[in-house]
Amino acid sequence: MKPRPGTLYLVPAPLDFGCDTQAPLQSALPMATLEVAARLAHWVCENAKSTRAYLNRVAEIVPLVQAMQGIEIEELPREVHKKGDHMSNFDARPLLSAALQGHDMGLVSEAGMPAIADPGSSVVRAAHELDIPVVALSGPISLMLALASSGLNGQSFAFVGYLPQDAGGRTARIRELEALALKTGQSQLFIEVPYRNNALFQALLQSLAGPTRLSLSVGLTLEAGWSRSMAVSQWRQKIVTAPMNLPCVFGIGR
Repeated sequence: MKPRPGTLYLVPAPLDFGCDTQAPLQSALPMATLEVAARLAHWVCENAKSTRAYLNRVAEIVPLVQAMQGIEIEELPREVHKKGDHMSNFDARPLLSAALQGHDMGLVSEAGMPAIADPGSSVVRAAHELDIPVVALSGPISLMLALASSGLNGQSFAFVGYLPQDAGGRTARIRELEALALKTGQSQLFIEVPYRNNALFQALLQSLAGPTRLSLSVGLTLEAGWSRSMAVSQWRQKIVTAPMNLPCVFGIGR
């Protein structure tokens, strides 16, 4: 008789990945989530090194089910990171062999909820194809925290990922998103790698119309984090730069 499959748990990670300081883990994640993470011995992840670091932080609060060297951690291939799950045609079913043998598994990204603005949806899709139960655990999701803090329309919104790096393409994309937001009322959310945060912020100030609302959420869940939202014309009157050492979520709307 085939064993009943285990469950694939989507385990959120704290939002302080790559930051100079870290928030206490239990301030960002519920104890129930930490307890599930601690008992999982099979993982699929974005990066094995950061996953081990995360599990070491969990172990300071809840003992792990076994020593770190006995925990199986498999990385998603680089093509998934570069192209995205839905563009790579990656078959993630082989990564779920432990679940088919009856073991519960964890899916984790470097920050926030896996499969939202991070790799992992191919693994979730494969789990459904294999009739493996999928359970998303509670924890921080930067996009939702930023949207809730922005005052932008939370009834209709889109996350559009990264904007083009070249100045011309970036300006064109900003104006395209602004036109969509102003016409439909749909809030537009996007991100950038931290060292390019301020270049994007300055491009937004230069390209958007004065009445358009711009929100910036920085270092969410961290002690140094903040969220501000105001018309572009108001932003232009202030001396503000976007930090290049903290993750940011940008939003525009009306």
